[in-house]
Amino acid sequence: MREEYGNLDKVEMSIWECCELLNDVVDESDPDLDEPQIEHLLQTAEAIRKDYPDEDWLHLTGLIHDLGKVLLHPSFGGLPQWAVVGDTYPVGCAFDKSIVHHKYFEENPDYHNPAYNTKYGVYSEGCGLNNVMMSWGHDDYMYLVAKENKTTLPSAALFIIRYHSFYALHRSGSYKQLMNGEDVENLKWLEIFNKYDLYSKSKVRIDVEKVKPYYLSLIEKLYVLLVYVAGLHHQAEPAVAADALRFNLHPPKWQLLEIDYWILVASGIHLVAP
Repeated sequence: MREEYGNLDKVEMSIWECCELLNDVVDESDPDLDEPQIEHLLQTAEAIRKDYPDEDWLHLTGLIHDLGKVLLHPSFGGLPQWAVVGDTYPVGCAFDKSIVHHKYFEENPDYHNPAYNTKYGVYSEGCGLNNVMMSWGHDDYMYLVAKENKTTLPSAALFIIRYHSFYALHRSGSYKQLMNGEDVENLKWLEIFNKYDLYSKSKVRIDVEKVKPYYLSLIEKLYVLLVYVAGLHHQAEPAVAADALRFNLHPPKWQLLEIDYWILVASGIHLVAP
């Protein structure tokens, strides 16, 4: 499943289009909210924005952290709930007892495999969570989307996206033996974010059209406009020229931008004139 969806060849759409697609998705594992997921995204982002007005990267992280739930949608394959939502945890080492429904791991062959059922398993102390394989779900999918599209969001944002359902870590303090120094710093932001992810949900509706311009500006500013890239088949030269002219560059100088430009566009990055 990770290999299939890691190809990022299902759908091409913008971040906001993806948010709107979540109108058709309900997370059955979420006991706090019956509204479509876009409501949760905006509630989380707006609550963070209110308390941390200067951390615009965190506002945007709040908006996009659950976009991986589009895996539930038919256009992305309509994966079952168990394969998309719920708690995540490391594989390749012992299943900690703090993981929800831990008793059912006894039916997993890895539970009895001495290569995998120890504190460190296939890992080593302080190896870094980036080197640890997590159970598959919407968190890891959205992390792969952002990473493979070379988003310029800070590492703390990617940490939040990838581990916000890793409750054994940020609620119970388990698996810290695998963390490195960067993880320790990023966990501080995840713990801040977690308060809004869990407790910002309410029946108060967000005025989507009112807040939309702000988040569209963040999407452009923080370079995550195109994330679900199925393949770009456009003519490079006119587009490169258009942005190059915004920088007052002219042939042949702008032609030198073409290769890097298309790497950036494939990553969802749009050149913005100073």
